[in-house]
Amino acid sequence: MRIRFASILLLVLLTACTISGRPTSTPTPAAPTAPPPTPIPTTESTVVSPLAILLIPADMPSDQSGLYQTTVYDLAQQAGMRFQVRNALTVGDVSTEAGLKVVIALPPDPGLAGLAAAAPQVQFLGVGIPGLTATANLSLIGASGKPVDQQAFLAGYIAAMLSPDYRVGILTQEDNPSALAAEAAFINGVHFYCGLCNPAFAPFYGYPLHIEIPADAPEGQYPAYADGLARYMVEVAFVYPEIATPDLLDSLYQKDILIISESLPSEDLRPGWVVSLQPEVISAIQKIFPDLVAGQGGQNLSTPLLLTDINPDLLTEGKQRLVEEVLSDLQAGFIDPGVNP
Repeated sequence: MRIRFASILLLVLLTACTISGRPTSTPTPAAPTAPPPTPIPTTESTVVSPLAILLIPADMPSDQSGLYQTTVYDLAQQAGMRFQVRNALTVGDVSTEAGLKVVIALPPDPGLAGLAAAAPQVQFLGVGIPGLTATANLSLIGASGKPVDQQAFLAGYIAAMLSPDYRVGILTQEDNPSALAAEAAFINGVHFYCGLCNPAFAPFYGYPLHIEIPADAPEGQYPAYADGLARYMVEVAFVYPEIATPDLLDSLYQKDILIISESLPSEDLRPGWVVSLQPEVISAIQKIFPDLVAGQGGQNLSTPLLLTDINPDLLTEGKQRLVEEVLSDLQAGFIDPGVNP
């Protein structure tokens, strides 16, 4: 009897499930969540990009300073380097500056020999700084002073070419060894063009005429020294770059003396300006910079001269071609300015 009742009850329950239409399912238990992985400690390292420093004096003229800064900045950017401009650098700086790779220094000498010895991993470049010797990590541009000699020699050659009676002169600075060398080179350049260079017509003064400005003379007195050239009928003059103040050059221009020097200070002087004989330091820096980045030092380069601000009415195409041939021979060593024993 009990068995029959249980069977009937089971039949009733199965029928109820079929009528409700809702299937039954057994829930699947969720998979256990794995614990997050334990982080593995790592050592972080800071990568410092290489650094190039331009070392220039604080009193350098702004246009000249800007040209050097732009040049070295562009070179550093192309090489993927950082760039800084400083007015001073110590042994401690070059020994501890992270990533320092190249230092370019302009006069006066900041003690490059000592800096280079203290930081053999850095390449140093001295531009226009005399008295240094190239070493494994110290390169030089224009350290021998040859551009001044070549500059004055070429100025003498041009001056004699432009003065029909060779009435030419030079203004330099007293007690300045470089200026004395420039005087000798100028005279040699004049004679290279015209031999004895004797005037054919009176007055028969001795040319080339040389006038020195005292080293202690204030710049305000420089224009007065132009009077000496005018008094002796000088037609073309070379002005030593260190004394070529705007007032002195303007005084020469007002006296109708044609001028050759390193750079044209004003467009007002252009009618009487023959040519600028500029040491082309920028191209020399651009040429050597990739070697410095590659760690190749010990170079000693001369500074090439560049003819700029050419007055075609004075230095005509044919004369310019002759001047460029002499310049090429000077820089190749085929012509000696004759200032060394």
